[in-house]
Amino acid sequence: MSISASILPEFDHEMASTRKALECVPDDKLDWKAHPTLNTIGWVANHLAEIPGWVEGTLTRDTWDIHPADGEPYQSPALGSKSEILALFDENVATARKQIESTADEEYSKEWSLLSGGESLITMPKIGVIRTWVLNHAIHHRAHLCVYLRLNDIPVPGMYGPSGDEEG
Repeated sequence: MSISASILPEFDHEMASTRKALECVPDDKLDWKAHPTLNTIGWVANHLAEIPGWVEGTLTRDTWDIHPADGEPYQSPALGSKSEILALFDENVATARKQIESTADEEYSKEWSLLSGGESLITMPKIGVIRTWVLNHAIHHRAHLCVYLRLNDIPVPGMYGPSGDEEG
């Protein structure tokens, strides 16, 4: 079995679960924070929408400089509605899925580096980037989003079976 074939079922499941959580985000709560030092629901939702967008660059390039000396620094999206966030998420997931599907096994073992001003912040095999910085990272922030939803009395969808909200 190819690496792509082995990772796509997990990717599909986690992205579908993430979309279910994003669908619960109310437009009128995008600026809500659980604490003054934490990010807003809107920031978390935008971040979840951007994460699958990192797949294509990871699998087609060997580095990404988020603050290049000769260019503009990377900016996370700041979309202002659930519909815009879902549209970006869907676009990024579709592009990522196609890229994963079409990437040869040998590409996954190549080293990839995240840079800032030319300095390496992270270097790891591309498969590690997909697992850690896409899948696990999305699960991590999806959990934040679900806590934020619960704190706002918004029912949380199940991810790995029914949630307490769906069973009750």
